[in-house]
Amino acid sequence: MPTTQPVSADLKQLATDVVARALRAGATDAEAVLFEGDEFSALVRLGQVETLKESGSRAIGLRVFIGQRTASTSSSDLSEDSIGRLVEGAVTLARVTSEDPFAGLPEPESFGQLEGDLGLYFDDVQQQPPAERIEIARRVEAAAMAFDTRIQNSKGGDFDTATSHKILANSRGFLGEYRRSYCGFSAAPIAQDAEGKMQQNYWYSSARTTRKLEDPEEIGREAARRTLRRLGARQARTQQAPVVFSPEIARSIMGNIFEAANGDAIYRHASFLSDKLGEPIAGENITLIDDGTLVFPDDEGVIGGFGTVPFDGEGLPTRRKVLVEKGILKTYILNTYTARKLGMASTGNASRGLAGNPGIGAGNFYLEPGTLTPAELMADIKQGLYVTETMGFGVNLVTGDYSQGASGLWIENGELAYPVEEITIAGNLKDMYKNISAVGNDLVFRSAAASPTIRIEGMMIAGS
Repeated sequence: MPTTQPVSADLKQLATDVVARALRAGATDAEAVLFEGDEFSALVRLGQVETLKESGSRAIGLRVFIGQRTASTSSSDLSEDSIGRLVEGAVTLARVTSEDPFAGLPEPESFGQLEGDLGLYFDDVQQQPPAERIEIARRVEAAAMAFDTRIQNSKGGDFDTATSHKILANSRGFLGEYRRSYCGFSAAPIAQDAEGKMQQNYWYSSARTTRKLEDPEEIGREAARRTLRRLGARQARTQQAPVVFSPEIARSIMGNIFEAANGDAIYRHASFLSDKLGEPIAGENITLIDDGTLVFPDDEGVIGGFGTVPFDGEGLPTRRKVLVEKGILKTYILNTYTARKLGMASTGNASRGLAGNPGIGAGNFYLEPGTLTPAELMADIKQGLYVTETMGFGVNLVTGDYSQGASGLWIENGELAYPVEEITIAGNLKDMYKNISAVGNDLVFRSAAASPTIRIEGMMIAGS
């Protein structure tokens, strides 16, 4: 059952007390964030437990303002003496920093949070016995190993869990909290062909509750299939051709739009999307959503998306935003600081660690699916590339230039023909988004970012 059990009252009190102490020490405004978390990780390799980790942590971060001067401090020591040093240190630092006309907490009327159970925390993740988690890691690896005789080795099967509590309090009256849970497992088999050449791949399942994890044996077999299809990989010849991106890679391609629409990049004029609001930046088949409110129906209520939270890192309610609608750029992604810089309003996308000023982060970011199956999407491709992995960091968000090492499967006459590797794909994002000729129907959320399969025409493929 989902649980809305509150974080212990003493931690909420601590957050509000720290804010009050900062004001008494001379701050004109203050904000405290308190984080409490537990993590578990088990790695089984060749049937034996190789690593087992369990950890818990508590920490607090404080951001203070003296007029338009700001500073922040953090500590994992919540003792009285440490809290005193935390407050004193932040106020002392703020007195000697430069004034920033855009600094400051959001306006009081903008604070708020989503009400009701968002399905973010489930007790079963904490209650599952460690022996059961280890057994699932063992099962997923064993299923991959048993799938084919060419799989004789493995990087292991793992099982991870994490639970967290977050409390945010500030001097303008906001106090919010939420808890989240996560669990997941994966297998990473290694296959070897007759010539002794090896390939590896992986597959995984992840969820907020153990009830929604997939079958370990099926995940293991899928990891094996993905590994085996890479055996015998060769280079493709250099050419211009359609490129089909698997969902795992397509979400990264689409994620570049989110990064380029980040308010920090926009006000610095360090983005190819600067001054593009209201203009077409992609084909009419492209609608991109960022939704921090996303929940999925469940027999016992709802289950929140991996990027769902009731409020952002500054205490503003999260919301659903259409970033790109039928190819038109509709909004930038902003926190309070970047919104002030641009003369706009925050989109509720502040992300907050313990130290420093808030950054900008996504909720559940996804490309709306089309109607074609992946097979239909590539059925008319005479010669082309299906990308399953990219390597390197060859994306320039200032110019839009894109160049990545890649591997995947060659497409011949609409069918996946043979594996390819040691190739480079290149283009410019400004052209690539307008040349997305087809969007698949296979949208599945395995993380906070998701995309169906996409097809881009006329990319440059550099190989032999």
